[in-house]
Order: sequence, then structure tokens, then C-alpha cells
Amino acid sequence: MNAPMMTTKPLNIGATLFDSGKIRAEQVVQVLQYQKEHKARFGEAAVALGFVTEADIAQVLAQQFDYPYLQKGEGELSEELVAAYAPFSPEVESLRALRGQLMLRWLDKETASNALAIVSAGRGEGRSRLAANLAIVFSQLGEHTLLVDADLRNPRQHTLFGLDNHEGLSQLLAERAVESSLSKVPKFRDLTVLTAGPMPPNPQELICCSTFQSLMQQWTQQYDAVLIDTPAMAETVDAQSIAGRTQGALLVTRKDHTRLEDLAALQEMLTAADAKLVGAVVSQF
Repeated sequence: MNAPMMTTKPLNIGATLFDSGKIRAEQVVQVLQYQKEHKARFGEAAVALGFVTEADIAQVLAQQFDYPYLQKGEGELSEELVAAYAPFSPEVESLRALRGQLMLRWLDKETASNALAIVSAGRGEGRSRLAANLAIVFSQLGEHTLLVDADLRNPRQHTLFGLDNHEGLSQLLAERAVESSLSKVPKFRDLTVLTAGPMPPNPQELICCSTFQSLMQQWTQQYDAVLIDTPAMAETVDAQSIAGRTQGALLVTRKDHTRLEDLAALQEMLTAADAKLVGAVVSQF
């Protein structure tokens, strides 16, 4: 005779608030009494009594629906990562729309087109910030996501995610590190970040080496989405080489900042690398 299957019932809001330390036992009693008198939901009653905030309730609901995000001051992630701290903001809604378009038009693990180079003409155009936030929204969807900082000259992802940069891509390419240098982001179970690592004297040679191609093949098999942050294309041909490996690129421009002649040169570089320009984003910050 088979044993009956047991299912785990998700905790209600009150239990989740209590377990997370946001509300005390004596406060629970007061909330329940308020609930009874005013016929309110537990969360509404707790907010009305001043025991928790609307932000606390939103975060509890996110936990119940398996949609992780952080409150400001929680964790070591930069506040530039709006997808981590403000998931209901208009900017993050735009990121979700971008994610949807990329999934429709490019990312497909079955055809091995699930890697994408995030490129820009120059520095200061929002490329690294977009790559990081886009990686977060992919992971929030449950996509097994890898973000690689391939800007070996001016890396930023370790700063944005508060990670150690003693090991990273540069050492993997030089075969002086192992895959353990990839860092899981604890608050986002489906997000892994590979930092750039120590600045090498020969970044172009490392990017062009066969080891990078082997790593790309390995990553596209292991992950649903592989996003590669690249150096500014106006300063080096590194990004062109990377886009050639991924065969697809997402262009980031900055309003009233990016020059048209730089964009024209970037388009030519992508064409020469046989990389498809999947889409373009105009950042405003």
C-alpha cells in the first residue's frame, strides 16, 4: 500500500512575518483582535497598527509567490540594481518587457542561441547597469542565469553585486582558476555571476583564445540565459570578439550622450563579426 502524498502548505502572511522577525508574538495577538473587530486581512491590520510597513507586506507576498527581491539596506548589492530593490517600479517594468522581447526573438537554449553580448559604443552609457538588472529579472522568472563580466579593462559587476574580484574570468581564460570562481547570488537562487578577475596585461589575447570559446559552449549548455557584459566598443575590439562568440548583441545607448558616428562604427564591427544586433535600449539616467 502506498503512503499518502503530503503537500507543504505555504505559510500565511502572519506566520511569515513572525518567522522573519518583523512582528512579535504579543503583536500577533493584537493584530488578530484588530482583524476580528474590523474584518480586515492580517497584513492590513498589522499595517494599521503600525507594526509593519506596506513594504514589509509586499516582500512577504513576494516570498509566498517565490519572487525574491530585497529591501534597501538589506544585503551588499548596489542600489543601482533597481530590479533587486524596486521590482514594481516603471523602470523594472521596462526591463521585464525587454526580457520578454529577448525571449521571443533570441534566447533559445534548444538552438544554443541563449547567450547575448551587452554592448555599447562608449563608457558611461549604462551597459553594465543594464546587464546586471537584466540578469536579475531573468533569474526572478526562474531562468537559470549566468552574468559574465568580460570587461577585463574596466570591470563593474563585482562592485554592483558586492563580490570579491580576486578570481574571475581573466584567470579562467589563463587557466589559473576553476569554475568555483563563479559566485551564486544568495538572494536570487537562479543567478550566478562571474566577475572579471584581476586585470591582465593581455585582455585582447585572452578574449580571443580558444578557452573562451570552450567556456561559452559549456555555459550555454548549463544555463538558460548567458549575459556577457563587454568593454566599450569605441575603445577596444574586445567586444567585437565577444559578440562574434555569442553571435547576438544587445546595444545600449544613452540619451543625449551617445554619438551617431560611434553607433555607425559599432554596427560595422558587429556585421564584421557575424553578430546579429538583436535589439537596442536607450538608457536615461
